[in-house]
Amino acid sequence: MTITVLVPDDDGVTALGELSGVRAVRYEWGEPLPPEAAEAEVLIPGFHPAAESQEVLAGLPNLKLIQLLAAGAEDWIGTLPDGILLSTCRGAHGGSTAEWVVAMLLSVYRELSGFAADQEAHRWRRHTTDTLQDKRVLIVGAGDLGHQLRRRLLPFDTKVTLVGLTAREGVHGVEELPELLGTHDAVALMVPLTSRTQGMVDAKFLAAMPDGAVLVNVSRGRVVDTDALLAELTARRLRAALDVTDPEPLPPDHPLWSAPGLIITPHVAGAARGLQRRSYAVAAAEIALYASGELPNNLVHGEY
Repeated sequence: MTITVLVPDDDGVTALGELSGVRAVRYEWGEPLPPEAAEAEVLIPGFHPAAESQEVLAGLPNLKLIQLLAAGAEDWIGTLPDGILLSTCRGAHGGSTAEWVVAMLLSVYRELSGFAADQEAHRWRRHTTDTLQDKRVLIVGAGDLGHQLRRRLLPFDTKVTLVGLTAREGVHGVEELPELLGTHDAVALMVPLTSRTQGMVDAKFLAAMPDGAVLVNVSRGRVVDTDALLAELTARRLRAALDVTDPEPLPPDHPLWSAPGLIITPHVAGAARGLQRRSYAVAAAEIALYASGELPNNLVHGEY
């Protein structure tokens, strides 16, 4: 038996071309679906959000699985009819995202933005900076992203603590966060956006972090209370690096742009060269499981 998969680009056709029992059919977003859509069981919507996909879904009467190319699925959860599986691309972007976090921590501690400003001003201003060595880093989110970051931080002689939804070997439970926050120099947020995580980094969370600590967010902007973070940054008590914001995109006149001690990038932590290839490698593995009669590994159930 062969299953039909609708893919949005030629890279997808190539990536799925060697899978046994799978027929990849190309479709164009915004154009009429091909005749094969009537029998398609799997849809890869590319990087289009759920809100833009309803017309496509309406033309897929035999749809059983939506395979995302992104790790985040909050736009899709709760929007699909019963019986349709939803699988993410967890594992494709962990390395590049973790690399971004390390880059931000190095930039903060080694004051790279200040030296860049001095270079632009033709000013030779030699001084001693802080270092990432011996820093205590708390990673909130013990999935693929969290483990990828831990692996990259340890060679810098850091002390890393992982926090997940539930405690297990090598991972603290989320209920331990209040005690852990005060003993770490940096906190990296690597959780999906769910009802549990939305707004979890509020004024109380931030107040528990020690003076001078660094908050790094590569999860979703709504995990952090923007006003509470702005208050801490304005007081120069905390520092931060954000790849995601609330709101997003960040309006040109938003006060976050000029907040002291803050580095902002426009949701690009995972957007490194080779992104498409890594995404389709995970997607192909997930679809291969489905084609063999098994459930994909990255099925989303709204938890972290």
